[in-house]
Amino acid sequence: MNIGVDAAALGMSNAVVSHTNDANSGYWNPAGLIGIADGQVAVMHASYFANIAQYDYAAYAKPIDDESAWGISMIRFGVDDILNTTQLIDASGNVDYNRISKFSTADYGFTFSYARKLKFSELQYGVNSKIIRRVIGDFASSWGFGFDAGIQWKRNDWNFGLMLRDITTTYNIWNINEEEYNKIKGTVPGQNQDLPESTEITLPKAQFGMAKKIDFHNETSLLVSGNLNMQFTLTNDIFASNIVSIDPAIGLEYEYVDLVFIRAGVGNFQNVVQIDNTKKIGFQPNIGLGFKYKGIQIDYALTDIGDQSAALYSNIFSLKVDLSIFK
Repeated sequence: MNIGVDAAALGMSNAVVSHTNDANSGYWNPAGLIGIADGQVAVMHASYFANIAQYDYAAYAKPIDDESAWGISMIRFGVDDILNTTQLIDASGNVDYNRISKFSTADYGFTFSYARKLKFSELQYGVNSKIIRRVIGDFASSWGFGFDAGIQWKRNDWNFGLMLRDITTTYNIWNINEEEYNKIKGTVPGQNQDLPESTEITLPKAQFGMAKKIDFHNETSLLVSGNLNMQFTLTNDIFASNIVSIDPAIGLEYEYVDLVFIRAGVGNFQNVVQIDNTKKIGFQPNIGLGFKYKGIQIDYALTDIGDQSAALYSNIFSLKVDLSIFK
């Protein structure tokens, strides 16, 4: 639930909390759903870790009236066809490859969103309720529940946004298959001696953003946006303390006649300790490209382009369709 969705947003290093205004707002800031004029569908696909993991997303949103809207979305991040070799050796100590099976591990996130605009005001707000489902083959599974809240407001030519994630702390309750666990208990001395914890929690986080769109005279514009991503604990973020740690992100989007979009961004600023104990500041640059025609928008993003390992590059594709084109 922390990776992000929509190639357009990822191409701008996720710096979209203040100005998001489409079906993807259910993830970034549900207040942005107010910007939808009619029903809208969005989908995305990405592969991670040299195509080992698959990341898929789909969303639908629709206005209720002039002052409110709703949306629903689903995320799946999974690794399929993992070899289960826990039973490779039989009771007599013989290696039997027929005893190898396959399993999948996947995380699912289902989000239900509602947004409303205050009358006679530039302020709008939104809330999310989330259901989290995690499955590790036949070994373990969990259910989790949480809530988000966000606001957006405009002042002069500036957009501002605040997104509070997991505001009540999100809890995942695990169910461990003890029969499967007992098959591997004690296989490696000193490991897997006790059942894992059955409760997993996700602490609250906050994102504050601001953006400004600069229009030029030749039917082009430049959107400049920034985020401050905050965690209320000590991390390796570039600004870190025991009270709050802050990771900034900056994004740019150049638009030509609402048809072609070129994007770039940089974020994930971290204090990195090298093998020789020297320190440096790490960051993640992203780029993207988009095309829009008659309510159909196709976007592409290439993330983590500064990493020296090609296996860590991620090619992300997304599609957004305004359903009004079918009327």
